[in-house]
Amino acid sequence: MLINGTMGFEVLASYKNCTNVVEEVEAFRPDVVLMDIDMPGTNGIEGLKLVRQHNSGVKILMLTVFDDNKNVFEALKAGANGYILKKTPPAKLLEYIQDAQSGGAPMTSSIATQVLRMFAEIPAEKNEDYSLSQREKAVLQLLVNGYSYKMIASEMFIAIDTVRSHIKKIYEKLQVNSKSEAVAKAFKNKIV
Repeated sequence: MLINGTMGFEVLASYKNCTNVVEEVEAFRPDVVLMDIDMPGTNGIEGLKLVRQHNSGVKILMLTVFDDNKNVFEALKAGANGYILKKTPPAKLLEYIQDAQSGGAPMTSSIATQVLRMFAEIPAEKNEDYSLSQREKAVLQLLVNGYSYKMIASEMFIAIDTVRSHIKKIYEKLQVNSKSEAVAKAFKNKIV
């Protein structure tokens, strides 16, 4: 009701589990998928992995009650574009959906704090640059700083399509599927 009752938003479909998630995402081509973790049959993290094997473009936000490190880490590692707790106020939820759709990586603040703490505990690996160009490193640094695609384009005085092109190359070179994975790898490997 919240999403359908808000101008500019529309629920295309709703499912109780991820049994046919790949086909459903392919059929409806949503901009953003809200994915729970605890579902019967194929759970949300496994569903996320299945979608990412076939579609790296769709934005997937985990919307769940689970705030433990294991679920957060597994979801982000599998390619989630954000992680939101179900207790999020309705207006904030709509803002998070819009943020994800425009290239952001929304997280409930308590989850973001957890993620930062997890990264601080990861031992530093060798400083590998993954053959990123100076321009790609600059784009990655802005992603790490929390900039959206539109903000990166403005900051670097380039077209948003050029930003998308740089980010696609960054994803390929880092072998990741999402902004959150790229940021995690940048932190972990001290790329920027």
